[in-house]
This record gives sequence, C-alpha cells and structure tokens, in this order.
Amino acid sequence: MAHKRFSILLLSACLGGGFAPGLWAGEPSTSPTAAAPAPEPRERAFNQDELLAMLTGVLQKDYVGDKGELELTMTRDWKSMQVPDQPLQLKILELPNNGVSASFIVRFELVADGHSLGNWQAPLRARIWRDIWVARSALPEGTPVAEADIVRERRDVLTVHYPLAQFEAGDPSLELADSLQAGSPLLARSVRPRPVVHRGQLADALVQDGTLSISLKVEVLEDGAPGQIVRARNPQSRRGLTGKVLDDKTILVSL
Repeated sequence: MAHKRFSILLLSACLGGGFAPGLWAGEPSTSPTAAAPAPEPRERAFNQDELLAMLTGVLQKDYVGDKGELELTMTRDWKSMQVPDQPLQLKILELPNNGVSASFIVRFELVADGHSLGNWQAPLRARIWRDIWVARSALPEGTPVAEADIVRERRDVLTVHYPLAQFEAGDPSLELADSLQAGSPLLARSVRPRPVVHRGQLADALVQDGTLSISLKVEVLEDGAPGQIVRARNPQSRRGLTGKVLDDKTILVSL
C-alpha cells in the first residue's frame, strides 16, 4: 500500500500537479475569512421629559434670559421615539412673532452627530417665575417704601408687560408714585425718589461761578429728591434760580 501511494505522488509531481500535504493527513482545506458584519447602531428612547428639558434650556438661554425661570408644559402628549444613542442637539426653527407666550407653538429640529433626525412642532404652555415686590394691602401714593406693607413673592411674570421695580428692602430713598391695590406687583413706574426738600422750605444754596463759591438762604418752590433739579428764589431779591438737590438742606446752584 505504501508503495502504491508513493507511486501516485511521484506521478503527480511528474505531471506538474501540486498537492497539499495536509490533505493527505486529513486536514481541512482553508478559505479566506469573510468580513464581520458592521454592528447595528445603538439606539435609545427619547421621551417627553427629555424633550421638555431640552426645549426649556434652549428657550431660557436664547429667548427668556434673565427675565425669570422658564417653565414649560406640553398641551399634547409627545410619543416616545427611538434616536441614536449619542448626544442630541435641539435647534429652534420657528417661534411666533411675540416669542415665548402663555400658549404657543414651537417648531424645532433634532440633530445627532451633525445629522438631522427631522423636525417637529410642539404646542406648549409657558410660565416665567420670578421673585417680585407685591403690595400686601392697599397703599396710598406717597407711602415711603421703607414703611410700605410690601413683600417678595414668586409670581408668573410672563403676562407683565412693563418693567418691574428693583430695590433693596427698606430703601429710605424711595416712595410710591401711585396708589396700589392689595396683591398688585410693584412696577418700575410705581416708585420714585422720595423728596427731601419741599415747597416753601428754606434751604442753603451753594452758588458757584467759576472758582467763586458763596452760600445763601433760598426758598424752595417745589419738592425735590437728591439729584433732581428744582426751582428756588432769593427771598430778599425775589430773583428766581434753579439748583440740584444735594440733601434735605442744600441745593447746588450754577450761574
């Protein structure tokens, strides 16, 4: 048998045929390895809570700013969907002309790794929360702010279309510029500097003319707060003049 196998191998070699030694040993033939299939992209669920958080962050930064803390709610449920498992970016495509309002629709786009996932629109309700000054009881015009029955309250200011009053608690330099009802917010126009000189009062007038400076008594003709310009007159000559209020006893007159 060995002699017969040798003869076959020799004949194959003489005829130029190749042979695979391993084949005779019972080893399997080999072939090129096929490329492994690409892994499926990983996905995750994108739900309503995540959408609201992203919308709130973008609208707060780009449209609300320091006006207060934005709170959004959906007026129609958002169905969860699958998105690539990677960071997402939300871009605002369209808002109403009046921007963020109590009820509005926003159109937006979601982007992952620089590729758009599509655009959608969402109906929203909004509130903007802020701590503001509020009258706790009815207050008449002229009430000193330091004595007024006011308190800081967290209010939705989205529907307040005028600037709000900003001052430190107990500020003695301000008074109410108009009457307020209980529960009313204090607007910027609701307060004014408190007069420290009053009509009919005698005050010291510092008169400056270049390097010359003199002091004389004058009659104040109108109420005035520090920094305001008021009319006055010399009670002896009856000459009228104007001056800037420095404090409750002094005005500065420039000729």
